[in-house]
Amino acid sequence: MLGYSRQAYYKQIRHQSEWLLKTSIIVDSVNKIRVDLPKTGTVKIHKQCQQEWADNGIKIGRDKTFNILRENGLLQRKRRQSKPQTTMSKHWLKKYPDLIKGNSFMYANQVWVSDITYLKVNQKWAYLFLITDAVSHKIVGYHLSKRMDALSAVMALKMALKTENPAKNLIHHSDRGIQYCSHSYTNILHKKSVKISMTQSGSPYDNAIAERINGILKHELIYPFGDMNTMMDAEIRVNNAIMKYNKMRLHQSVNYQTPYSVHQNCQLI
Repeated sequence: MLGYSRQAYYKQIRHQSEWLLKTSIIVDSVNKIRVDLPKTGTVKIHKQCQQEWADNGIKIGRDKTFNILRENGLLQRKRRQSKPQTTMSKHWLKKYPDLIKGNSFMYANQVWVSDITYLKVNQKWAYLFLITDAVSHKIVGYHLSKRMDALSAVMALKMALKTENPAKNLIHHSDRGIQYCSHSYTNILHKKSVKISMTQSGSPYDNAIAERINGILKHELIYPFGDMNTMMDAEIRVNNAIMKYNKMRLHQSVNYQTPYSVHQNCQLI
């Protein structure tokens, strides 16, 4: 009567049921990933889950994945927050030239990038000192402190030097902050025959790798898990966040791999 055959009707019902099942599998995959990585974006989820979905007979593009996540309230929104000043470059200590601008690097432990970011702990600021390999983007050293001083920066540097095997011509790159220009910090670099490089303009965009990592750690891997009431809470959260950053989170900047795997595969022999 309606110009719609019984066969077509049941085929549509079957198609809708199959699609609901596939959507459920996709949503379950997203929720599992976001248990540990709650701010992982759709592009990385699509890359990470393609094989799993294919094994379940699901062939889906990135745009359709966006639509499914939007329909299920799973898209992420980026928020901007104010921040304290972490770079104090107006001082009398020696500032070094920029050795990495215009150059390209291929191997792990050729260039380390250092920076300081901030975390809210019990309504006060704590400072996270980070040292990151510029090629693999693996965090190789870090230290969380209540103080933004040279000693805290040294603690992160010592961790990196202890756990890694730097190349002979390793370059240490940072902003021109007083912590990185201090004698206690530069003396260690000189002793280890590490070349010192610093940004020249003072703009955070000159230290783009460090700035990007700061945002990922805070807004994807630390803050989404709730407030931190003590420094012990913060240290545990930071340790977990850096483990996930290095070994679990896929990074577009390293061709959707983890920094840990890239670091292992691009060692200078």
